[in-house]
Amino acid sequence: MSLLVIERLTLRVAGRPLLDGADLTLDAGRRVGLVGRNGAGKSTLLRAILGEVAPDGGTIRLAARARLGSVAQAAPTGETSLLDTVLAADTERTELLAEAGGAEPGRLAELHERLIAIRADAAPARAGAILSGLGFDAAAQARPLSAFSGGWRMRVALAAALFREPDLLLLDEPTNHLDLEAVLWLTGWLQKFPGAALIVSHDRTLLDACVHAIAHLDRGRIALTPGGFEAFVRIRTERALQHARAAERVAAQRVRLQAFVDRFRAKASKARQAQSRLKALERLPPMEAVAEDEPEEFSFPEPTPLPPPILALERVAAGYDGWAVLQNVSLRLDMDDRVALLGANGNGKSTLARILAGRMAPLAGEVRRAAKLGVGYFAQDQMEELVPGDSPLAHMARALPRASGAALRAQLARFGLDAARAETTVAMLSGGEKARLLLALATREAPHVLILDEPTNHLDIDAREALLRALGAFPGAVVLITHDPHLVSLIADRLWLVADGTARPFDGDLDDYRALLAERARPAAAKEAARPRDARRERADARAATAPLRRQAREAEARIATLAKERAAVETRLADPAFYGAARSADITAAQQRLAAIAREVEAAEAAWLAAEAALEEAAQ
Repeated sequence: MSLLVIERLTLRVAGRPLLDGADLTLDAGRRVGLVGRNGAGKSTLLRAILGEVAPDGGTIRLAARARLGSVAQAAPTGETSLLDTVLAADTERTELLAEAGGAEPGRLAELHERLIAIRADAAPARAGAILSGLGFDAAAQARPLSAFSGGWRMRVALAAALFREPDLLLLDEPTNHLDLEAVLWLTGWLQKFPGAALIVSHDRTLLDACVHAIAHLDRGRIALTPGGFEAFVRIRTERALQHARAAERVAAQRVRLQAFVDRFRAKASKARQAQSRLKALERLPPMEAVAEDEPEEFSFPEPTPLPPPILALERVAAGYDGWAVLQNVSLRLDMDDRVALLGANGNGKSTLARILAGRMAPLAGEVRRAAKLGVGYFAQDQMEELVPGDSPLAHMARALPRASGAALRAQLARFGLDAARAETTVAMLSGGEKARLLLALATREAPHVLILDEPTNHLDIDAREALLRALGAFPGAVVLITHDPHLVSLIADRLWLVADGTARPFDGDLDDYRALLAERARPAAAKEAARPRDARRERADARAATAPLRRQAREAEARIATLAKERAAVETRLADPAFYGAARSADITAAQQRLAAIAREVEAAEAAWLAAEAALEEAAQ
């Protein structure tokens, strides 16, 4: 069954075509990754599916009654608790509970049946589990939204979308506001998700683990390739090679035929053969060159060597307003180190990065730096420091006031900001182009150590690969904070774990860390399973003792519902003038008596229901 059918879709933004005759079909239960370069139109396509953007041509058809789920672009806010915010995402449950508060007994039975059908009683536990997986403990779930930053509130928006369990889930870069731990949890959740999903992501690890196919949006069209991102790259490369070989064969044949024609066209004895070759030339298929984008290339300036250690922390404490987030941190960094910081958001990874970068002073302990040490620091919140009305060239000129115009442009060009984009105002740049500018600013003085806090958030897959190659060639030290397991596995040769109020080397690789997280998540379930038998027996005895009361309440609700339908039928009959003309007086009297009897029976049933509910509440207490 097809949940989503897109045919000949055309979308334009400010007159510029993003999609031009694009087609895509998504079946129930299928998860598809949507990839493409920054600005290709991926997010616009999702908005068109949601009905927020009107197509300029073509059609978007959704299956009847298909429920869509997506993450709101604006972070939720207010004084509502995180748990209640996620629960409210299930609008049917919310409406049923609100109606049940003042419903008549007959309607109440119908409402309870529907609440049972949608597993309303399990909703708080399910919402809590999702929030926990995304990094919110029980205490945080009870706090209001206003107590959290925008990035954390976007996690709540993601939790609400997952909680709805829609038929079709639309996710636009779902890992951007997550740490590595939450990304690993989300990957596992998506693998088990029974619905269909269209996921815009540049996280190749997520795509390889979670999707059944890759939809590549390129030059206005969508090409679907089965498998994850690795399979997509392999198949795309093979197709390009096959096309290139076919084009070479046709070109060689064209050269041979043309040479024969040019040589023998004027000879009468060969005229017929020459004419035959001309016709053969006309029949050769046109072979257009495969339009491949130039590969992205980043490069870092090369620093001068320094003797080890270039940076050392001795029993350092770090925090804010006198309150320590980290304590007793002793670490060292050499020129050839490649370090990734592990640990959930809020544990102090960014605090440690600021200490290493010299952006904040320690509360206690000692930070020793090599003489002439240069540090390049990149963080996503630096985007807020960019001046919207200034160009990248103007930003670089302020950072390097003595550099020539050519040197400024060369530094910007290291990260793909060509002459045109170098003079475009920051307000007109995409998120990926702003990230390139921040990288250019951070490395402008050839630093010996790069400290990168989520450098890939706004970069497309090609730019991420360019960053990976540049980091591999960089001769200095690298400290990474990233949710991208692919980047960690290929760049980092050391791991530091930031947890439990300190930071220390982690003895193992990323797979060992995944196993550690799984082990930490296991004790709660094991503890529940290992509860004493007498406690389980007590709960079973309590359920058995209250079973008659629950049965009495159900029977009373059913009786009330049946009487309500009968009363409506009798009232309809008595309200019909034709009934009085055709019926005997005895029938009219019987109907009136039955109506009075129904009222008495309803009253008795309601009393029985109330008595049973009161007894159940008392037993629960």
